[in-house]
Amino acid sequence: MQGILYEEASIWQFFFVTCLLGGWAAWMTGRACAQTWRPPMALFFYVLGLGLGIRFIHHALFEGTMFSLQYYVVDTVVLMILAFVGYQYTRTNQMVTQYNWLYEKVSPLSWKSKS
Repeated sequence: MQGILYEEASIWQFFFVTCLLGGWAAWMTGRACAQTWRPPMALFFYVLGLGLGIRFIHHALFEGTMFSLQYYVVDTVVLMILAFVGYQYTRTNQMVTQYNWLYEKVSPLSWKSKS
């Protein structure tokens, strides 16, 4: 997978920067968007910028290429997944907490109307 999903010599560098550091930032960005009732489209644009920041960290710490479309897309897709899961998790908790007479939790990422 080296050369396709990540350019570093070790997958651990990709995991640390993209999945751990970037994933935490993406989760918190999704959480913040949900808490302030922003639409998912706003989150999409925020994560595009976060993807550039993660590419910069790869470049600055591990001498990765800063402007590589392939690796930017890979990093950003990972961040998008984590951001939207964080968004939906937070939105589910909001809906079942603030509107507990209307909705009940079905799973950590979904709710339904009470019957």
